[in-house]
Amino acid sequence: MNQIQNLLYDALIKTQHVESAALIKVKEAIALTSPGYHLQPQQVNGIIDAFKNPAALRREGLHFREKNYKCIRADKNSIYAKCDNDGVIMIKTKANILLATYRDGMYPSVCVEATEKLGCYFREKEI
Repeated sequence: MNQIQNLLYDALIKTQHVESAALIKVKEAIALTSPGYHLQPQQVNGIIDAFKNPAALRREGLHFREKNYKCIRADKNSIYAKCDNDGVIMIKTKANILLATYRDGMYPSVCVEATEKLGCYFREKEI
């Protein structure tokens, strides 16, 4: 694992309330993911596009993992969405998007807190 993957694992996955995580490099449209997690190119592009029109996202929801997720929050810095007991948190930094998912049995609030905290760290370091 590289340094970013280690950071995703240590800061997010180890909380036991984040199922999977990724750091998406917006300009290159590539994702560095936590172990065992993969994003297809069309998923990466969909995530990048989600930040371009938060108002439409709030109205229409987010199509992710072949499901429609209800948008809980969408602005220029954060997107929170859920489908049944699964959810996705996305945080925009200077040049990247940090993504974390949770599933049934995990606490969404812990996932949000850990992801927002790591997003703040990335913003400070301009990652």
